[in-house]
Amino acid sequence: MALASLDDYFPDWKEREALAEAMIPLIGRLYRSNVVAYCYGRAMYNQSVTQLMKTHRYVRQIAQNELSEFESFPILEAMSRLDLGPCHVDVGKLTIKYMEEAANSDAGVEDFVRRECNEVIGRHVPPIPEPQDIVLYGFGRIGRLLTRLLVEKTGSGHQLRLRAIVVRKANDDDLIKRASLLRRDSVHGSFQGTIRVDEENECIIANGNVIRVIYASDRSTIDYESYGIKNAIIIDNTGAWRDQEALNEHLKSNGAAKVILTAPGKGSMKNIVSGVNSHELEGDDKVIAAASCTTNAIVPILKAMHDEFEIVNGHMETVHSYTNDQNLTDNYHSKNRRGRGAPLNMVITETGATNAVVRLLPELGGKLTGNAIRVPTPNVSLAILNLTLGRSTDDAELGRYLRDVSLHSSLQRQIDFTTSPDIVSTDLVGNRHACIVDGDATIVNDNRVVLYVWYDNEFGYACQVVRVVQRWAGISYPLIPQDVVKMGF
Repeated sequence: MALASLDDYFPDWKEREALAEAMIPLIGRLYRSNVVAYCYGRAMYNQSVTQLMKTHRYVRQIAQNELSEFESFPILEAMSRLDLGPCHVDVGKLTIKYMEEAANSDAGVEDFVRRECNEVIGRHVPPIPEPQDIVLYGFGRIGRLLTRLLVEKTGSGHQLRLRAIVVRKANDDDLIKRASLLRRDSVHGSFQGTIRVDEENECIIANGNVIRVIYASDRSTIDYESYGIKNAIIIDNTGAWRDQEALNEHLKSNGAAKVILTAPGKGSMKNIVSGVNSHELEGDDKVIAAASCTTNAIVPILKAMHDEFEIVNGHMETVHSYTNDQNLTDNYHSKNRRGRGAPLNMVITETGATNAVVRLLPELGGKLTGNAIRVPTPNVSLAILNLTLGRSTDDAELGRYLRDVSLHSSLQRQIDFTTSPDIVSTDLVGNRHACIVDGDATIVNDNRVVLYVWYDNEFGYACQVVRVVQRWAGISYPLIPQDVVKMGF
């Protein structure tokens, strides 16, 4: 490369950095009007300058299509000048579409964006008639991550609205300690924003969101309406009750309307995996479950593989980070091996994910086996899928197919794809997808395939739970460009 070209790198970076910096207030103003900007399915709101630049880089690496801030900024700028109503806009895909059209015509950016957004110009219809109250029953690992997500997604305040958490009071400084655990997390880092504690009113105020802390030991006798909470969706993240009869107790509380469990539900309860069977949600459903983190990770990719190649049979092994169900040091546990020290051992244990797969994908009944190994890492797990397919394939075809699924299919929010040769588990902390296919690790031999599928078993799962709640609450946005597949939130 000529020296002149090398000298261009830094000035080019600074120009793109300035454009990304200028995007932030535009994206923020749109977001507060419930106009949510994405770039190939990746959120652009609440992102830093470098995060926005990395998102553009992702498109070049994975979509194999050039996209820079020079192309996307005029699109975003044109959007900001329009009177847009609530919608989801994939700025990346809109930009690529404009570039393709402009190559064969004299189409101007302003006219193009106006045409593509015509459906929502002046259409100020909120995503739901009135904000949906949310209550978190429990405030552990998943509860605190759900809090972060719900606060982040407040937008204009007309969507999901976290009103309260319900816990048992541990001691006099309980409120302070719970706020501190929300503020700092050893795995996921600091809370993005500000947190205040109002001890007199027993509230945590996160980025202006007033979250009541309700102390109770009986889920059936809480008067939510006395706190101004009505028709609430209760997200039970305690894992203490797993069957419908026990979870129905929540509905006896004044102001509670629906319950979702952040664990696999037992019996005939619906287990919903966003993007796979969200369509099964019905208006009269009162109690549902969001399945397990592993089920959310493997079902989308198994569905994608079965749809294209047909899965004849297979075995699933999860290499799962330890959880607080295990012991730090050797001690009694009701299940075999889980009593041994979690930070010190690899622990073979069972998984219910294969049975859950059959409930969600009945066509795979009798075709899958599975097991799990708990390992001494705090977060991010790995599913190894050893599959026999109905037809042969090769590395190129499989990689191309899975990349396209991650970019263009209805499972875009569930399946991510990476070809990084050095990626390890810590690189994927905070990934919002249900799973991430490791393209470089894939093994293909005729009709035998081994897929390595990462997943953030905490944050990625929490994102899936929120998507189910959004769907259940009836939140719906027009999508732009209109030929973008529905992303299932």
